[in-house]
Order: sequence, then C-alpha cells, then structure tokens
Amino acid sequence: MLLTPVAAAAADGDASALIPSGSGPVPFKDTDDGTVQADAEHTPRDEDLSSDLVAALPRRQDPIAELLLYQGCWLPKHWVPGVIEFQRRFNPRPDDVILASYPKCGTTWLMALAFAAAARRAYPPAAAAGEHPLRRLHPHDVVPFVEEVFARGEEARLDMLPSPRLMSTHLPFTLLPEPVAGGGCRVVYICRDPKDMVVSLWHFLRRSCKPPTKPEDLSFAEMFDAVCDGTAALGPVWDHVLSYWRAAVARPDRVLFLRYEDLLGDPGEGVRRLAGFMGRPFSAAEEAVGAVATVVELCSLGNMKALEVNKNKASSAASGNLAIPRDAFFRKGVAGDWANHMTPEMAARMDGIFREKLLGTGFSFA
Repeated sequence: MLLTPVAAAAADGDASALIPSGSGPVPFKDTDDGTVQADAEHTPRDEDLSSDLVAALPRRQDPIAELLLYQGCWLPKHWVPGVIEFQRRFNPRPDDVILASYPKCGTTWLMALAFAAAARRAYPPAAAAGEHPLRRLHPHDVVPFVEEVFARGEEARLDMLPSPRLMSTHLPFTLLPEPVAGGGCRVVYICRDPKDMVVSLWHFLRRSCKPPTKPEDLSFAEMFDAVCDGTAALGPVWDHVLSYWRAAVARPDRVLFLRYEDLLGDPGEGVRRLAGFMGRPFSAAEEAVGAVATVVELCSLGNMKALEVNKNKASSAASGNLAIPRDAFFRKGVAGDWANHMTPEMAARMDGIFREKLLGTGFSFA
C-alpha cells in the first residue's frame, strides 16, 4: 500500500519528519498515529457546562440543540467549553491559514480547493486514483475544525502538523482568539446568499439528526424564522458575515473575503485568488499545463460525490444531537435553489432584513 509522506514517517515513529519544510499542508487525519493522547487537563468536561460563566449565559432551545448566547453569538451548548479553550490556548503560526464560514456556505468545497491548491506540489491533483488525500479522505478529515480539536483536547495533533497548517472554523471573526484576530495568521472567509444557505442547512440537518430528533421535527419555516430573527445557531448571520467583511476591509493582506456565487461562476479565478492569498500562487508554467483546471476538477461536486470515501457508509463527524453521514456534505451545490422552497413573500422578508442589517456597511448580497 502506498503511504503518504506523513503516514510513512509515522510508521517510523515521527509523524512530521518526512515533510519538506514549506511543501504545503498535510491531511490532519494523517497525524493520527495512535500515540497522541488527549490533554485531560484541558479537555472540556460535563461539569464545564455548569460552570458559573456558562450557567449565566442566555439560552434557547431549537429543534436540534440547546443554544447559549456567548459573546454575542448563539452557540450549541456543547461547543462553548471548547470555544473557550480555543480562545485561551490557540497560538497561530504566521503561515497558518484558517478557513471560515457560516455553515452551509461552501465550507466543504473551500476546504477541498484550499488544500488541493496549497498542497499541489506534495500531492499533485492529477495523480492516479488513491494517491491524493482528497481521493481517500473526506475533506473534513483533511482540514480540521479547530474549535472541535480543542473541545476534544487534541491540540497536540495540531502541534504535530508541519507548516503551513490549514484549519477551519464556523465561528464569527469576533470569537476568534486575539492572536488570530490581531493578524497572527491568514484567514479566508466564504459567504453565501442567506436564502440558499438556509435551504441547504435545513436539508443538511434533516439528514444529520439522530434520535430522539426526527427529520420531520425540523420545520423549514421554523429554521427560516430563526435566521430572520437572529437566533439561529452561530447567528445572527448578518453579524457573522459583517465580522469578516470588516476584517477584510481593514486587513486585506490578512483576511480574504469570498462569495460562494463568484466561486461557482468562475472557480478557476477563485482558485487563483485563494492560492495567491495563501502564498502559493500558480506559476506561468503551471498555468500553461492547466494546473488550475486540475484543482477545480479534483474538487468538483461531481467528482467529490462519486468518491467512495464521501458516500453514505459511515459518519464523518458527530456532534451533540447530530450524526453526520458523509454524503450529507454534497447535495446540489448550486445558486438559486431557494426558489424551490420559499414563497415570494418569504424571500422578500429575508432580503429586506439583510438589506436593513447591512445598510451602510459597504457590503450587500445583491
């Protein structure tokens, strides 16, 4: 069996020794050689959820999870201790890249594109089947959610990753650790028309819920209302988007702001912008042989859905009341699907709310 550089090194007892410095990010799952233990001292425990800090937070119950209002953002209750650990303990490296998004705004696609572009020298996108990490691993196993790593007390695995590291988060910019928000690493954010986002999120959660929650318990109207009134998980959505928009305006060298619809319209140009921002621009020679197109093709929805690793055989992740099937991350990947689920009145209501919330900021979804 062909071993990746990290896996081969792990077999010799050093999970990072064979990675050339600056060769690009490596898959997070490949650092799991069975020797890294969770940090028991800093792994959040059940009692952390009853601490004075957590107990004092405003809360509400949605169909999937209890939400707590932490620093202006509605977080699932079980996330809060891990987010606090992330804020307190994460130390970025200057060449780290953190991919950020509100859920169902192109997260998985961005993970795949960013990894394929940044690691293309170590892992050529046109390599034979099975030889590229994205052909044997789900994108969420390649790029970790950093707050989940801290929630499990596994930050030692982050330390094992050679530079540059590639990570992701669903947190708003205002909840990122101060060293990150202060420009200590690069951040890439992707946003999406909220009408399409809420449709995609509804489908995703219906596929992902586990007993006692049933798919039919998840009302589209209820989810729509939660987004509109600002109480959806990780919301208010407009605050989430604006936190990164303002950061990108203030520090364009540190924060790249992308629109999902633009990426759909011209994925090649999006990959070029992404690679350049990450410090991995495509050379003229690479352009001449179609290197950008190979990245786009590898990460295309059709290709990713067809891969055996991304089919509904096992859960890719589990969190709270969710048991997430692998194929739930790959649905339509289109713009405008909201028209199949919303009345004109609903669409007008959501558009009006976001127009009002974004007024005067320099940003709009129009």
